[in-house]
Amino acid sequence: MLELEALRIAAGSFRLQADFALRDRAQVAVVGPSGAGKSTLVNAVAGFVPPDAGRILWNGRDLTRAAPGQRPIAMLFQDGNLFPHLTLAQNVGLGLHPGLRLSRQDRAGVEQALDRVGLAGLGARRPAELSGGQQSRAALARVLVQARPLMVLDEPFAALGPALKADMLDLVAELARETAASLLMVTHDPGDARRVADEVIVVADGHAAPPAPTQALLDHPPAALRAYLGNG
Repeated sequence: MLELEALRIAAGSFRLQADFALRDRAQVAVVGPSGAGKSTLVNAVAGFVPPDAGRILWNGRDLTRAAPGQRPIAMLFQDGNLFPHLTLAQNVGLGLHPGLRLSRQDRAGVEQALDRVGLAGLGARRPAELSGGQQSRAALARVLVQARPLMVLDEPFAALGPALKADMLDLVAELARETAASLLMVTHDPGDARRVADEVIVVADGHAAPPAPTQALLDHPPAALRAYLGNG
């Protein structure tokens, strides 16, 4: 279980507070106005943004000062973060070893991950040889091969068309269920939340609210979310 205890993040005039827990195997969307701190929140969880106060716990273990690689988290960024000079297999292999010193078992795991995301046989290609959707699948394969219990996504499919984005969201949800991982996903689209998330965290006015059931929250949004969604 992920717990944020009295977490505070500050940068200039920006302030963000969070105090809640994420249950195991939850699929949670993070929504709210632009600039409210959605990406800041998940980057703090992943270890890329240091908090000014409070604690981040995983199953009781204090992760607050742990380096990103020491956390039980696999993160998928907005741009996919694929290296153009590496093959797909190498890009995925980075999830196992930053120096790509992979065992035969590791290489087999890379191939299995590529196969699971629909890229079987494409491991020797480079990112420029693939479509945008295929690049997203390769980035997702790198998350999958890490086999971490918490998957964190920061709007990685925002540039994809509606149909392709829906396919990727469905795949992410399937993979989270198959691997018994929790999912924490930033999105600006409430439709994404309805599609894959059991719960929603609203980030607005310097505060990340505790997770609430998706349908009830989006059907009857609080004032800050209602203003963002344009529902009056």
